[in-house]
Amino acid sequence: MAMAETGDAPRKGLRNGLLDNAPFLVACAMLTLIVVIYGTRQTGVFTLDELNLNTTAAMTLMLAATGQTIVLLRGGIDLSIGGMISLGTVIVATRFGDSAGSVILWSGLVLLLGIAVGVANGLLISIFRLQPFLVTLATWSILNGVAMIILPSDGGRVPGWWLGFGYLQFLGLSSTVWMLIALLIFWAWFMAARPGITIKATGSNEKSAFLSGVSILRVNALTYGLSGFFAAAAALYLTTQTGAGSPTIGRDYILPSVAAAVIGGTSLFGGRGHLAGTIIGAYILTLIGNLVFILRVSSYWQPVASGVILLIAVLASAIAEKAARKQAA
Repeated sequence: MAMAETGDAPRKGLRNGLLDNAPFLVACAMLTLIVVIYGTRQTGVFTLDELNLNTTAAMTLMLAATGQTIVLLRGGIDLSIGGMISLGTVIVATRFGDSAGSVILWSGLVLLLGIAVGVANGLLISIFRLQPFLVTLATWSILNGVAMIILPSDGGRVPGWWLGFGYLQFLGLSSTVWMLIALLIFWAWFMAARPGITIKATGSNEKSAFLSGVSILRVNALTYGLSGFFAAAAALYLTTQTGAGSPTIGRDYILPSVAAAVIGGTSLFGGRGHLAGTIIGAYILTLIGNLVFILRVSSYWQPVASGVILLIAVLASAIAEKAARKQAA
């Protein structure tokens, strides 16, 4: 009897491990399927050039989704990233000028503005005990309005040398691939450090974290401050691709940033998620657009495909949540 129970233990552990990681594994399977289909219709898919190209195309979403992942880990949501991205591109397009000093100054100010907006979101949520959805929705509206006041329609300009940053290469890899590597290194450090551990623990069980002496106000300020920083970084990067500002472009990244995180296995209820999964989710959403074009089907099918993939990811997440509750019981 004891031997039978001992033999069952590894199988049970493997099963529980697979269930816990079901969302991430499903995302990996979906990305593999998309890449295989993509490869049957397009030559050179499995090359460094294609990796560089797709990473360059997906980097804005990856940056926005990185901040969103941190917020979702905390158990919140940040809609204000849309307004920050829009305002950031507008500031860049109207204030940069041609000198390197001006570019550095205004880049720093955009990043500081993103942090300030995020911290303000966190403080409002904590001090007045408001819903993150409503606070960040209001902030999004304010930022979007300011962007419209500064630049009512798409326009402005950036220095010529600012354009094409994503296509610079070192050792055969584009600058965006190196940015991705830096993001993953940052994430590994952050989640092993006290701030990351605290955010994840608070997202898992806020009451227990509070009773353990965690300052919820500080956690929220840090969480949303980081989200604001990455939204501002996304805005800066986006202008290297578009060469202009847009007071409305940020709205194109609000729901996709959430979708990329959820597709990659981040829980909407907090406490579970990883940047690697979010990166996979961003690649999936980017490649779907490419696949729709290559297959020569109507572009209207792109949101349909994205919705189906998101639904599959949510179902996988629900299975993982159920398995986690069963284990806890």
